[in-house]
Amino acid sequence: MTNDTPDAHGRGGATLCLGNVSFLNARPLVWGLENHTDLVIVHDVPSRLLEGVAAGHYDVALLPAIDYQRRDDLCVVPAGGIGCDGATLTVRIFSRKPLEEISSLAFDGDSHTSVALACILLAERCGRRPQLVEISSPRAEACDARLLIGDKVVSRRHDGYRCEFDLGVLWKEHTGLPFLFAVWMTRRGRDLRDLPLRLSRAREEGLKNVDAIVARDAGGRGWPADLARTYLSTLMKYEVGPAQLQAMALFHALAARHGLLARPPREILLYGEHGAAFSGLRRTAGGAP
Repeated sequence: MTNDTPDAHGRGGATLCLGNVSFLNARPLVWGLENHTDLVIVHDVPSRLLEGVAAGHYDVALLPAIDYQRRDDLCVVPAGGIGCDGATLTVRIFSRKPLEEISSLAFDGDSHTSVALACILLAERCGRRPQLVEISSPRAEACDARLLIGDKVVSRRHDGYRCEFDLGVLWKEHTGLPFLFAVWMTRRGRDLRDLPLRLSRAREEGLKNVDAIVARDAGGRGWPADLARTYLSTLMKYEVGPAQLQAMALFHALAARHGLLARPPREILLYGEHGAAFSGLRRTAGGAP
């Protein structure tokens, strides 16, 4: 079942609630799950999903990778995520100036991770700490550049910017690693029953049914079909393995280095026995600490 708003009180105790993002790139992760009668799927922008997990509205949610460090009670459910291994197409800086000259950046508040990643890359590669301006502010038009994510990068025109920078490409060049923008997370102590297994199966089936996803969902989001097919089947990476978790840990460390976290990053804890053991990460039994 799908819904637009979380309702922790209106669902029965046997029903699990899943918070998902509304972008095209998340569709393969939940393929077929809307037909599960014991599961409610709620769609929202990435930056609001953490609130739903904290409030107990969601049993599991596709959270921005940076948000793992914003609560002590989260653990990663490595059944799937949204990542890349180079180009993303949909996480981009549009700029009037070269990267090393950007001094002000209007940011899209939909994603906490992409904003942090942009700040890290500008600092690491160029020694820049640009002034950040919410893209809805009247001051945004005067900024040197703007950071946009999601379907709007493809579906809208971006006139007036002579330079474009894909953050996935910049990260790959800088670290040699893939990147993980968002991953399934839950609160420790939450009983997800067989949901991690179902999420893994949904991801596998979703990637087998990209053509059906494109036919159903791409056009309404402003995507040309061929571009959407390449995007979902080639550019986006949905598995969460050792390389992705290593990249996530490095991302957290760099965020701390550049003052984007309030404290040193904590280690990445994995839910239950679902994910393969990973050096430097700790797995928790049944979500318990």
